[in-house]
Amino acid sequence: MPALLRQMTSLLGLTACLASNVLAQQIPQLDLPRMELRAGMFRIDAQVASRPIERQIGLMQRQSMPPHEGMLFVFERPGVQCFWMKDTPLPLTAAFIADDGTIVNLADMQPLDENSHCSRVPVRFVLEMNQGWFASKGLKAGSQIKGAVFSR
Repeated sequence: MPALLRQMTSLLGLTACLASNVLAQQIPQLDLPRMELRAGMFRIDAQVASRPIERQIGLMQRQSMPPHEGMLFVFERPGVQCFWMKDTPLPLTAAFIADDGTIVNLADMQPLDENSHCSRVPVRFVLEMNQGWFASKGLKAGSQIKGAVFSR
């Protein structure tokens, strides 16, 4: 009986985990902590995705996003970060950002596209904004993003 009980407990745990993942992919994340960032005179209201599950879900299922809002992905250590648009219906631009807030490279990403878009060098930060936001502000590789998370 104890072996059967262990198997059932394991199965219940796996079922709960799968249900949680399915639910997370159907409901957009709107309640993450927020942080103010600045790009020159422009203010960004960034949701902060710092936990693995938050980064995994990202902006999936979001139907719209205000022009001054974005999502900042924060990783524990620098690495070549790659993003795709699975289950993300918004056209976005990803800014891959160095520890000091310098934009390393930008990548325009199309809705629902599963192609990877990667940083050119290892980074810890990626900021996703509505596609065209960076270009409309004249921001490109080498531009600075300011915020409490970036070292000076």
